[in-house]
Amino acid sequence: MYIKKIILAVAILGMIAFGIFGYYIYNSIFSSNTSFEAKEEVVYIPSNANFQTVIDSLKPFVKDLESFSLVAQKKGYADNVRPGRYFLKKGMNNNELVNTLRSGNKPVKVIFNNQERLENLAGRISEQIEADSVSLLKTFKDSEFLSENDLNDKTALGMYIPNQYEFYWNTSAEEFRSRMKKEYDRFWNEERLKKAEQIGLSPKEVITLASIVQKETAKVDERPKVAGVYMNRYKNGWKLDADPTVIYAIKETTGNFDTIIKRVLYKDLELESPYNTYKYRQIPPGPIWMPDISSIDAVLNYEDHDFYYFVADVENFGYHKFAKNLAQHNRNKQEYIRWINKQGIKR
Repeated sequence: MYIKKIILAVAILGMIAFGIFGYYIYNSIFSSNTSFEAKEEVVYIPSNANFQTVIDSLKPFVKDLESFSLVAQKKGYADNVRPGRYFLKKGMNNNELVNTLRSGNKPVKVIFNNQERLENLAGRISEQIEADSVSLLKTFKDSEFLSENDLNDKTALGMYIPNQYEFYWNTSAEEFRSRMKKEYDRFWNEERLKKAEQIGLSPKEVITLASIVQKETAKVDERPKVAGVYMNRYKNGWKLDADPTVIYAIKETTGNFDTIIKRVLYKDLELESPYNTYKYRQIPPGPIWMPDISSIDAVLNYEDHDFYYFVADVENFGYHKFAKNLAQHNRNKQEYIRWINKQGIKR
């Protein structure tokens, strides 16, 4: 009888212990283990991260890291960490947390436009994906890549078509560049290539001219008209005489791209630079700015008219007055000069 009681007691204790153990296991797997009040939080797991890096990243968001570690090890995640951008939802249990970190990498929307140089582009992109600006710039300027794709350090900026794209946060510099090359090739479809051929320009020349148009006017509806002026000059063998190219030439020559120039002086027109379209007839060696798609398409579909000149319209800011001959242009120009002098703008 005594032995039976002992066996019964051991059995009861075993059941209690098993119940406690089961309760602990259940809680460690299925009970909420988040410690934030927002609906969700974002966690970034860098490339080449180990499990300790994950733990460190989760510290602000997870209540019980020990139980999370147990579940992560049981599910094989601790030895198979995956980089990326993950959204943790309030109230997630350890099982859900591990599943999210294992297969819930969410893309980011990468947006860029109107960058002046590759350096600016690298900085802008590094704010949105894991790759840093140094590695991005080095990749953008890689001489072997540029040579293989008929590009150089002057034309390389034109390969990056400004838009909104989806990337995984842990995208490398090389992966970003490769995707952009594919987007560039997709952009220059048969229709656009045919239009470029019809107006006598290569895609690179179209982008360079579009960058000038972009700098001349912020008004999308006016861009085809401005493009028409430059195409009239180009087709008739004139120099483009574009002030934005002189401003870029000054920056490029001095190496100071932070300088602000609101007024081009006559002495600037003599600056020795292939970007100075007051001095040289040909289209500059590369874009002076990253043009919008609207500016590129404005060149490809430029307005057919008889205007050869334009100057800022002081009565309708943002737009320009167009002229067919020099006499008419000089009258418009004097009106602008009087206005700019009144504003006290000397440089």
